Amino acid sequence: MEELRVGSVLLTGCDGGLGLGLLKGLLEQRRPPQHLFAACLDPQGKAINEVALGNPSVMVLPLDVTDPNSIKAAVRKVQEKVGSTGLNLLINNAGTTRRSTLATETAENMALVYTTNTIGPLQTSQAFLPLLKEAAEAEGQHEMSCSRAAIINISSILGSIEAGEAWEERQDICYRCSKAALNMLTKCLALEYGGRGILCVSVDPGCVTPPLGQGMGPVTMEESVQGVLRLLARLSGTSNGTFWDWRGQSLPW
Repeated sequence: MEELRVGSVLLTGCDGGLGLGLLKGLLEQRRPPQHLFAACLDPQGKAINEVALGNPSVMVLPLDVTDPNSIKAAVRKVQEKVGSTGLNLLINNAGTTRRSTLATETAENMALVYTTNTIGPLQTSQAFLPLLKEAAEAEGQHEMSCSRAAIINISSILGSIEAGEAWEERQDICYRCSKAALNMLTKCLALEYGGRGILCVSVDPGCVTPPLGQGMGPVTMEESVQGVLRLLARLSGTSNGTFWDWRGQSLPW
């Protein structure tokens, strides 16, 4: 299997779920990242610390993507570690949802979910841009890739306007709208940062959370994580500003 080889990664939303799964998957690579920043709301959490324990490459960072001061503090800590080599890969995975229908959706739900799922990745990408630029400009870096410099936004097929997926199963208006907006943000980032050598892509990891029970989910955590990591290893300049799923299939906006 083609593996992702990257010097430094910052992964948000590592308190549990997909974030924790991706963290484990990155550590299980034959060549794990030299610096792996596991950003989470609770850096004292048992699950994240069990994974980080005994792994000198992992730094657990407190990071609330809705709080600009928290983001700035995380940037300073990452910069102290990576120095002039910069940050190769930012994975904006932190997210939230509120179950709703079109009849029950509220302005409060919309604002809360949009703040985390869309504004959070925007603020985080803006703050880490200088470190991503340093990585993109490092000596010997030419082709765009996740190994050079990239922003990966963890999105969802539910944010695809064209697909209109699973409407009967879950309407979740706030979540769908936030992920559609996140996809537009990915496109904007690609248009602005692509010229600086920074690859920007949206990725749907499949429906892995909340768990539906053993054997009931459409994709297991392991399948999703391995699929996402395979995809990241293959992304190139032609992928900039595009939308993919964990199987490596292109998705419609």
